[in-house]
Amino acid sequence: MKQILIAGLFLVTAFTQCRSKNNHPATDALVANYEDSTRYKPVNYVELKHPEWSKAATIYEVNIRQYTPEGTFNAFTPHLPRLKEMGIDIIWLMPIHPIGVKNRKGSLGSEYSVKDYYAVNPEFGTMNDLRALVDTIHKMGMHVIIDWVANHSAWDNKLVTEHPEWYTKTREGNFQPTPWYDWEDIIDFDYNQPGLRKYMTEALKFWVKEAGIDGYRCDVAGFIPVDFWDNVREELDAIKPVFMLAEWESRDLYKKAFDMTYSWTLWDKLKDATTSRKGIGGLVEYMAHDVNTVPPDAYRMTFTDNHDKNSWEGNQYSNFGKGLEASMVMASTVNGMPLVYSGQEAGLDHSLKFFDKDPITWKAHPFYGMYKKLFALKHTSQALWNGAAGGEMVRVYNDKPQQVISFFREKNGDKVMPVINFSEKPVRVRLQSDYFTGNYKELFTGKDYVIKGDDVIELPAWGYLVLYGK
Repeated sequence: MKQILIAGLFLVTAFTQCRSKNNHPATDALVANYEDSTRYKPVNYVELKHPEWSKAATIYEVNIRQYTPEGTFNAFTPHLPRLKEMGIDIIWLMPIHPIGVKNRKGSLGSEYSVKDYYAVNPEFGTMNDLRALVDTIHKMGMHVIIDWVANHSAWDNKLVTEHPEWYTKTREGNFQPTPWYDWEDIIDFDYNQPGLRKYMTEALKFWVKEAGIDGYRCDVAGFIPVDFWDNVREELDAIKPVFMLAEWESRDLYKKAFDMTYSWTLWDKLKDATTSRKGIGGLVEYMAHDVNTVPPDAYRMTFTDNHDKNSWEGNQYSNFGKGLEASMVMASTVNGMPLVYSGQEAGLDHSLKFFDKDPITWKAHPFYGMYKKLFALKHTSQALWNGAAGGEMVRVYNDKPQQVISFFREKNGDKVMPVINFSEKPVRVRLQSDYFTGNYKELFTGKDYVIKGDDVIELPAWGYLVLYGK
């Protein structure tokens, strides 16, 4: 045994010496074979193909119930030109199906308690009204996805009586809400049942074929087996290229099923940096994880607001405080697709009610102009495009690492450098900008900047610059 070990050590030493001298043909050939082997070549994790129209897209969540006093598709349609002008590309409609009556919450019930997967909620209009809305969206150069609730149904969905075996049961054999949750108005599906999988897949195909939609936002997507979604994507793409958004935050969904997942983590870290007063360490960690762990061609949906979160209430900012604008800027310039929720651009000052009527008050607000500028830059600067089409986030170090986030993105000559003060005090910050020199313009003021390296920038409390150029 000792002789074998000594011989092995000799071979390893000889191999290393030969490689260092680069003069051993047999060894070079061996390494070349390794390099040619597919086993050692990097492979793209994301195997699906994103729709071409999604690479520079933004997204907008529409709460039809609360959008207008009428709460209908037809009443929402006149708002489309305003959204188009703001720079929205994908219209996401919250669930459009009839709502269960049995065990419903509130006076109107939850839109996520589906009574019929093949019908339109009569509160919103008819199937023809939906088709007309989709056609109008398409004619304006935008796309539309609808919310899909595959994890559970209403108690009075016809599937309860026609296919009770498609639902999970308690130990007593009774229907149940999704285990551990207080969702008493719904009952949980069992995706171990092939019949349920086929039914749900056919229903998903129906709306792409019959209403002309362009994809789905899938509620609690991670509660459902990934192999189900993988097959759904394949069958939908056979009809036409679709866009799929998962209400989840997990790497495995990117491979074959979903173009985009939520980025709840960014929302949490922005809150930590603003109202929780925890500094920007969490944001730096977020950026590091995004660059190093998220597949390059995966999309992340970035936001400060959606129907589960709210940015602020009245004159008292709730989640991001006076740092809301800084958070909006960051969510619109980091890697990802920025989301705007219904009414956010009008300064929505409370969380919209979920189970009762609560119409949005529409008014002019500075947030509309902010988003319009940010989204115009996203469309024109490849640095901010989505996934692999955009530029990697490179840290620009500075001398205020507890207060200021500064980073650089570049793609095909387009460059963007946000500098954001996440503190309640003005700062004079020095950037280590030697590798990011050049001529820039500031997005919100139009002021010209010449970055020469070792540059000093002054920012007010919660202030920000978005520098861009070529």
